[in-house]
Amino acid sequence: MIKSVVTAKSQTTLPRGVRQALGVGPGDQLAYIVEGDHAVIMKAASDYEDPAIGAFLDFIERDMVAHPERLKALTPELLERMRALTDGIEVDLNAPIDGDVEI
Repeated sequence: MIKSVVTAKSQTTLPRGVRQALGVGPGDQLAYIVEGDHAVIMKAASDYEDPAIGAFLDFIERDMVAHPERLKALTPELLERMRALTDGIEVDLNAPIDGDVEI
């Protein structure tokens, strides 16, 4: 059995063994099911959308529609250079981030 202490502010640190077993880290959400006098803790499904990202992408889309002339700056040469610089680079957006993270 793994234990943790509840502070005066009703907070606790999730012990490393529990974090590892659940595969959770900074920014992840937990879900709780209370059954009588005990609770089941699990990693919550991620359904979080950053409102700033959505608003920014909406802004960019509106700007592109309103000012199509700005897209001419993306010349075929620039697009090819961008493709060459990123060719073979794989990004896993669900991979854990190394180091300290502030959310």
